[in-house]
Amino acid sequence: MKVYRTDKGLFVESEGNCYRIPLDSWDALVTHDDLHGLLHSVVAKGEHAAGIALATSGVTLLAPIESQEVWAAGVTYYRSRNARMEESKTAGGGSFYDRVYAAERPELFFKATPHRVVGPGGNVRIRRDANWSVPEPELTLLVNPGGEIIGYTVGNDMSSRDIEAENPLYLPQAKVYDGSCALGPCVLITPEPLPVSTKIHLEILRGEAVEFSGSTSLKELKRDPRSLVEFLFRDNSFPRGAFLMTGTGVVPPDAFTLQSGDRIRITIDAIGTLENVVIQGFQA
Repeated sequence: MKVYRTDKGLFVESEGNCYRIPLDSWDALVTHDDLHGLLHSVVAKGEHAAGIALATSGVTLLAPIESQEVWAAGVTYYRSRNARMEESKTAGGGSFYDRVYAAERPELFFKATPHRVVGPGGNVRIRRDANWSVPEPELTLLVNPGGEIIGYTVGNDMSSRDIEAENPLYLPQAKVYDGSCALGPCVLITPEPLPVSTKIHLEILRGEAVEFSGSTSLKELKRDPRSLVEFLFRDNSFPRGAFLMTGTGVVPPDAFTLQSGDRIRITIDAIGTLENVVIQGFQA
């Protein structure tokens, strides 16, 4: 079942119908001790129907986040490994990424606080001091306080590749800034892992033309999502749960960089499409 956070409350979608969830916050949903039971009960009762689709019900979709931190895993796809090695070779960091790709311990880094996260239709940003910026389409895990993966969403890990390429130690500046992360349009709540055949597709439109498109599948993901979560929760607590982006296997060519006005569409099988517009710099 898909769960949406909106300006009118929380909704669960099942078989094309949406029902209001009787909880007063997203945090309450993430920390609920029997989330699957709650959602099945809401659907079974069939009350609080919101119509066939939220899009026709006069509600605005929000990012599915409230108090959760967003973390990310790097170099989890071979394509990402190659791109990171190439971009950082002049800085002397080329071999680091090969070693991380093969190591038992994954690369995990902090990505965003909730106020830096953009929802469906919102504006993601490229830094004013960056000249080479790309989106990174990523399957993103929703993890409860007990370290259990309870759902999946679409994530966009906006990245300043030239800043990271200058020195790998600049990773936080390349990754963490206002509007550097987007999540949505919903969270697919399921106790089952997604099949490795699950496709992740990226499309970047400039005007009406497709400037770049590419796809990968979870078959190419080197790391087991459960292992990534286990490492994240080592000596770390998340009282309201957390999001963990699992890395990207779709990297535009080196000659490509985002521009203001570009539209980014990321689609993941069984979850949906997250679309955002690119702007440059900070706008209060």
